[in-house]
Amino acid sequence: MDELITFMRARLDEDERGARDATPGPWSYDPGKEWYDGDDFVTMTNGQEFVGYGGLSLFRGAVCITGDAGHAQSAKDAEYIAGHDPARTLRETEARRRALARHVPGPPTEAGRRTMARHSPAPPTETAPLPDAEPPSGTEPPFRTELASGTEPEAGAGPDRTGPASRAEPVAGTEPDGTEPDGTERDRTEPDRTEWAAEADGPARCQYDGQPWPCLDLRDLAAPYADHPDYRDEWRP
Repeated sequence: MDELITFMRARLDEDERGARDATPGPWSYDPGKEWYDGDDFVTMTNGQEFVGYGGLSLFRGAVCITGDAGHAQSAKDAEYIAGHDPARTLRETEARRRALARHVPGPPTEAGRRTMARHSPAPPTETAPLPDAEPPSGTEPPFRTELASGTEPEAGAGPDRTGPASRAEPVAGTEPDGTEPDGTERDRTEPDRTEWAAEADGPARCQYDGQPWPCLDLRDLAAPYADHPDYRDEWRP
């Protein structure tokens, strides 16, 4: 079950070693500068696009040359390489390690419960009818009707909605103030929506989001390494 975690840790360690062994950053690309190599007459004449290190203000040398100066693709390559210097790789590695530490199999953490609560659909609820508005003092309600015999309906009966019968009734088994018949406060806790939690004899689940493990986020973290020989097809998102 931990093969994917082991795989990810090994890949992140490799990424970190590669970044630390590379020419220290920051790397930069300046489209207004060209690289000239004094040992080659051709490059002395034409100049080349290059990625420098040390920053634009503290230029120390070239990391790589991507092609002839002014060539559109050479310029795009240099700009891309400069944007992915070792410092960025180290930041990405640490961020992925933090994500990996969250997405491991096990009982749901408190953060995991909150995460799932935000994404779980709320159970349907019945909306109690709102009480009818009272008519202004001294006026007849427009919805007041008379019986066929010409007598007015008693308060709370028939279509006359101004009577007490139109008011919301208390929930069956409770007092009008919302307490239980024995005086205890009514339990208003929302229904438990944590069926996603791992059962003792059920499939392994991610402790962060409750998904069957390996979860989708972990699969996405591993996807950039799909060309590695140790990557498995069952890990694909």
